[in-house]
Amino acid sequence: MTIRVYYEDTDSLGIVYHANYLKYIERARSEAFFAIGRKPENADRYYVVRSMNIRFIKSAKLGDILEVRSRLKALRAASFWLEQELWLDNTIIFSAEVEIASMRDSKPAKITDSAKSFLRDAFGDA
Repeated sequence: MTIRVYYEDTDSLGIVYHANYLKYIERARSEAFFAIGRKPENADRYYVVRSMNIRFIKSAKLGDILEVRSRLKALRAASFWLEQELWLDNTIIFSAEVEIASMRDSKPAKITDSAKSFLRDAFGDA
């Protein structure tokens, strides 16, 4: 998925504000669901970010075109880990390891077989 950096994403010097990198990777996760006609949540289950390790490597600037790359690192009974990166041209500028929990009624819930299949198709095989 590609994202253009707009003025609203930047500070007064035209550099992307740090919190917006998280928005970019969140959009990429959501787009994976939208691409198959689903939402990241439904009446039965939903997903929440449980933990995140992030690394800022280089700044993005106004007008840059960023590529978000997402890869499934681990798939467990009720959670999964994604590695998500932002690339500018051929250079990685941001990386995150994101743990996402499957929830139902505010409690951890097993990821269904169909959801596991979707995650593997959308983000690669862990």
